[in-house]
Amino acid sequence: MALSASWKNHIETWQSSGLSQAAYCRQHDLNAQTFSSRLHAFRSQDAAELPALIPVHIQHQLSGTIALQFAQGHRLELPATVSAQWLAELLRCLD
Repeated sequence: MALSASWKNHIETWQSSGLSQAAYCRQHDLNAQTFSSRLHAFRSQDAAELPALIPVHIQHQLSGTIALQFAQGHRLELPATVSAQWLAELLRCLD
């Protein structure tokens, strides 16, 4: 299903709002089931169009750890001794 610009805008605005889907729908007088359906279509479309890449910011640390900071605000710290192959597999699983 091709999403209208209006629905894409609602979804992107909701994602940056910090509100739950239900709260956002109430605030904008949207049907929650319709919103959920459009969100599913948006995510399916997004997954099909975007390459499976994760932005990585490399920062030198003296602590002997590797820290991964995700866009959603989560942080994962791993020992610097983990193999590059294992780390690559972990990133593929998190995608």
